[in-house]
Amino acid sequence: MKGIWRAGTAIVVMACACAAPALASEAADNASSPAAAPAPDQGGATETGSQTGLQEIVVTAQRRSEKLQNVPIAITAANAEALAVARVDNVSNIAAISPSVNFRVSNIASSSATLVIRGLGTTGTSRSFEGSVGVFIDGVYRSRAGAALQDFLDIDNLQVLRGPQGTLFGKNTTAGALLLTSAKPSFSGYNGRFEAGYGNYDSYIVRGAVNAPLGENLAFRISGLASGQDGFYKDVNTGRDLNDNSSRAVKGQLLFEPSSSLSVRLIGDYSSSHGACCYAAERVVAGPTSALVDGLTQLGGLKLPSTDPSKFEVALNTPGHQAIKDWGFTLMVDAALGAGTLKSVSAYRRYDVVQTDEDADFSGADILRVDESFHSEFISQELTYNTRIPALNADIVLGGFIADERLRMGRSLIDGSQAQTYWDGVLGASGFPAGTVNASPGTIEREAMHGSATSYAGFAHADFKVNDKFNIIAGIRYSIEHKTGSFGYAYQRGIPNDVFTVLGVFPAPAYDASHTDRAVSGTFGLQYHPTRDVMLYATYNRGFKAGGVNIDQNGAGTLLNNATAVAALPAAVRYLVSLANPGKTVSAPLDPTYRPEEVNAFEVGAKTQYFNHRARTNIAFYYYDISDLQIGQFVGLRFTVLNAKSAKDYGLEIENAFQVNKALTLNADATWIMKASYAVDPNIDAVLSGSRFRYAPKLTLNLAANVDTPLTDKLDLVGRVQYQYTSSQFINTAGSNVQGPVSLVNANLGVKVNKRITVEGWVQNLFNKSYMARAIETSLQTGTESAYMGAPRTYGIRIRGSF
Repeated sequence: MKGIWRAGTAIVVMACACAAPALASEAADNASSPAAAPAPDQGGATETGSQTGLQEIVVTAQRRSEKLQNVPIAITAANAEALAVARVDNVSNIAAISPSVNFRVSNIASSSATLVIRGLGTTGTSRSFEGSVGVFIDGVYRSRAGAALQDFLDIDNLQVLRGPQGTLFGKNTTAGALLLTSAKPSFSGYNGRFEAGYGNYDSYIVRGAVNAPLGENLAFRISGLASGQDGFYKDVNTGRDLNDNSSRAVKGQLLFEPSSSLSVRLIGDYSSSHGACCYAAERVVAGPTSALVDGLTQLGGLKLPSTDPSKFEVALNTPGHQAIKDWGFTLMVDAALGAGTLKSVSAYRRYDVVQTDEDADFSGADILRVDESFHSEFISQELTYNTRIPALNADIVLGGFIADERLRMGRSLIDGSQAQTYWDGVLGASGFPAGTVNASPGTIEREAMHGSATSYAGFAHADFKVNDKFNIIAGIRYSIEHKTGSFGYAYQRGIPNDVFTVLGVFPAPAYDASHTDRAVSGTFGLQYHPTRDVMLYATYNRGFKAGGVNIDQNGAGTLLNNATAVAALPAAVRYLVSLANPGKTVSAPLDPTYRPEEVNAFEVGAKTQYFNHRARTNIAFYYYDISDLQIGQFVGLRFTVLNAKSAKDYGLEIENAFQVNKALTLNADATWIMKASYAVDPNIDAVLSGSRFRYAPKLTLNLAANVDTPLTDKLDLVGRVQYQYTSSQFINTAGSNVQGPVSLVNANLGVKVNKRITVEGWVQNLFNKSYMARAIETSLQTGTESAYMGAPRTYGIRIRGSF
């Protein structure tokens, strides 16, 4: 409560500060007009300006280069230096620059990585899910948030666009969009940048980039990365570090500019990572089978881990392994055409995840193991035409988009050496004799799943300048989304009274289904500049995320939904099925498809600068009316996809920056999610009905102080200290596990030599706060929950610079 009170008081102080901008700007108002018509999109956020005030930030949220303060969208933008100072090396730490963003990942990178903005995101684990936050790297949509897990390589800037971005970015942006842009090759000579660092848990990172002009019209840039870290978890029996990671990446670029009216840029990249990952999670809620599992662990000669989550101890009978490969090519062409600029972005991507010998029961007992694979092949083409129509005094963007993704997935389930003993114990508690079910060691089944997603879209966006102070923004997008999904068995062992048959899990109905959506999304907004340094806006955005096919073993229902299969079972087994699934009835196979998600978003905001541009305050209030919100849930051995009929999400954001002097800059940002809740709905899980969203804390707060001051002519002192506060939040899709308030302190301090090379020490989670990042329902153990803990205190040194 004290933490909430302190953070709430800080919000009140910041809210009061919002009155100052208008007064300060009004006093200095020269009645000048906003900036001239923006230039076409130059690829990302940049900073310009002098040391006499805060740097001007230029963004491309409306597909053209504009000052952030003139764009009627809530945006957080950071260039490469700002990302390095805040230690945002990948999306997992993105909350360090934007309290409205929440990122979580658990055991399957391809399907469990979750990006949430303003409390809204696609939560849960499902192979078929695409996120509600669109991730775009160099203008190319990434269909899985897990593709952004790699450490950033030669990223020049990052932009977080909050709120639906359906008109200009379209595909799966009902919550917002994350834009990452690579540093562009240049003709300015040989130059580059580098970074090397080492920390506890044997963490290391080495990355660099070299730029080389190859003539007057051709430039080349190559960059590479190697990073790694031992896992925070320790297996108490083997001493092995778990959930570790080792990554390698390379990126090459060619830029060809034969004239001022034509630019051709080719980007090729490849990254890979692997580790003993990702089933090391600690039990946080003991269920009725926990004692049995612990007994089997000890029977197998293994020690039990500590019950204190802060110890990061686990006991697994197999460490598992995960390997990820992500590679592709992007071709970008910009050409002057008539009164505007035509931009083409063509892309081919491959994303592969393979997990082997994973401990699916999350324990030292040898009950169930799983091998799993996910393969995605993605191609896309986008054309945009950016022009200005003087007769309408309007900036216009016209565009078209097409994409096709092919998915191939597989899973093998393997009964362990103690599976029979475990199930005899579970059923014995209900009075059934040993051997009622068969759980012989060995492969149970191999599943084969396929899917596809084809997208077509056309869009238009216009910014009409009515006069020097008033603009009208309007846009529309028409989308067609076609998805397919299929499930079948490549192998089934077919033994009598197989345990999963008795429990009604499988054999499940095979299926080959499809789903098509046609939808209109769009935007309308009003923008007003009462003074040169104050911009007010009000917008309406309609976001759309396509429905699809639930690609899972039980996507078309469990065994209970297959009347023919149940009827063929012996009478005693049918009786056990009914006991294991009380209240269920035999019916026709279920429809594996789910409906599209729609968001009607309303936002009002103000962007202000004052004190001779030494201070900046941006504030936004948003209100979302959500229909058919997609929810993914993992229940035991199967994934389900639900549509919550309706939901509401609204809140307030405040971002403040203040340059105290040339040496010190302060930042104070807060997000207050007043409500983010499902409506009462009998069609979704009773625990979710009427409850708050997962990963939607009421209050998040970021406070930071940045220092950059000369010590000598060639030496500067640089540093940053940051306080992050997050109030209580649900951290699992079942809504049964709550993480209380968390306060974290991060800091770095060092020196900069000749304005080029920085040597610094850093620490994250300075006070070693223990907290849960994500909780899950443990496989096979009804009522038991496990959790992935947030990172403990980490620290290290690094050197970075340019040449």
